[in-house]
Amino acid sequence: MSHDVIITGGTVVDGTGAAARRADVAIDGDRITKIGELSSADVSGAGRVIDATDRLVTPGFVDLHSHLDAQIGWDPTMSSSCWHGVTSVVMGNCGMTFAPVRPGQAELLATAMESVEDIPASCILAGLPWDWESYGEYLDTISSFPLGLNAGGYVGDVAVRFYVAGEAACEPDFQATEQQLQEMAAEVESAMRAGAFGYSISRSLFHRVRDGRNVPGTWSDPAEFFAIAASLKTLGRGVLESAPRYNFENSPGSRVAEELAWMAEISRVLGRPFSFNLQQIRSLGNHYREVLELATQANATGSQLRPQITPRSVGVLFSFAANTLIDDLPSFQQLLGLDLAGRLAGIRDPQLRARLIEEGSSKSVDPFEIMFLMSAEGSAQYVYSEEDSLAGIARRTGVTPVEAYLDAMDRSDGAAIVNWPVMNEQEDAIREMVLSPVSIMGLADAGAHATQIMDASQPTYFLSHWVRDEKIMSIEEGIRRLTSDTASFIGYRDRGVLVEGAFADLNVIDLDGLALEVPEIVHDFPGGVPRFVQRARGIDHTIVNGQPFMDHGVHTGALAGRVLRSTD
Repeated sequence: MSHDVIITGGTVVDGTGAAARRADVAIDGDRITKIGELSSADVSGAGRVIDATDRLVTPGFVDLHSHLDAQIGWDPTMSSSCWHGVTSVVMGNCGMTFAPVRPGQAELLATAMESVEDIPASCILAGLPWDWESYGEYLDTISSFPLGLNAGGYVGDVAVRFYVAGEAACEPDFQATEQQLQEMAAEVESAMRAGAFGYSISRSLFHRVRDGRNVPGTWSDPAEFFAIAASLKTLGRGVLESAPRYNFENSPGSRVAEELAWMAEISRVLGRPFSFNLQQIRSLGNHYREVLELATQANATGSQLRPQITPRSVGVLFSFAANTLIDDLPSFQQLLGLDLAGRLAGIRDPQLRARLIEEGSSKSVDPFEIMFLMSAEGSAQYVYSEEDSLAGIARRTGVTPVEAYLDAMDRSDGAAIVNWPVMNEQEDAIREMVLSPVSIMGLADAGAHATQIMDASQPTYFLSHWVRDEKIMSIEEGIRRLTSDTASFIGYRDRGVLVEGAFADLNVIDLDGLALEVPEIVHDFPGGVPRFVQRARGIDHTIVNGQPFMDHGVHTGALAGRVLRSTD
């Protein structure tokens, strides 16, 4: 055989921003060995030939912001990421990791992850062996798992503080002693030497442990982060990541300048890049614009700040199979414990339906003005008009919002979804963040918010909506944003580019056919716990480390993914 895999006739978009070009691609083992015109003899002798005529051939996408730290233990494909061209993920974001961990602390970290990222603790505890203590031992354990995608990660400040100080670290007035800071710094250095790609932090007021206290580090003096992360400067590698705090409790006003100041300074002092979450939030006005401006200014004076953004609204989803809009109605209580078929049978009973409509008539219309129906037919939509809201549908059809909701669930056999955008509600703000030269693509949150949010599909949306339909940037730049930009930031070497000698992580994409399926509930977490998944159309093939992994959305059975280490 001339080559293990050959992709013929495609348009190569190599991830560097260079002009797209017609070329064949040859793969041998886990590497790209030739890009150019291959002979008919080469093609006929190949182990497998993929026809990419009228298709784009791109590097695999690198997702900077996942919470697959638990799911990696029971789902080798790491869905839904696998359906959207992602070939490498970064775990351990927002300070939330499962290592280091002391014996007996597994439940503490699992319940913290449940509170912050909505991953059920029961699944975390059942789905992972918890046979490690140090971060390096954690990497050794997950390296033994069958993996469809590549995965690396941060060591998280939350776990480090729990490891050193226990639950006392949750107290708002907790201050680490000099000895504790030295111990925390030692844990981060140990993790970095074992292969962590950086150090992540949580300061978000939304991140709390089960008893309602904020997670460790939320109220810490930023000077502590400088001390704990010192090894990143010593080692000359690694990045920082944070879920930042842009306001204080009981103070809705923006505190952007304060938060950006310490992040800019730690980036300058340590000489390392720093990425942090950024969404448009209605209560904070134009804070996102202030963040972009301050980051730009800081970078001009030696910082390396990259506000991390997502290219669409972040919405809470409601499925009739899991979390409905009428869970609170008295007459719906008898249906709460039933499966989808049982719930549908209930609302199709004329008497019960009439009672639900009557009980729902007293609900305020206001919330339904910003809740939008996503039809089960066609592609998923994320840009809405007022008429797409449940309130708009109700006005148009002459019924109450609850009756409109019940009608939609009945008509779609419960497959229609309601989306309640809670961040990034303004399309113009998203456009501004996407186009900013300092922003970086992230916040897909794969693995998190099991029955609440489904954003792992963002690569498909970004390419189909912003690049293809809105044409706000070239396809070359769009692919660069999803590949070499994210790979080079985190330090994934020889990935995110389609060049000879690079690892053979690739996608074959039908750009014209690219579309999102409507999210759906499945029950495939440990114990049959439900979660949202979302599939795509138009990503014809995904290859990981030279092995065809997904074929038109169907797993081939190959599991060639690897745990990536910064030391490799």
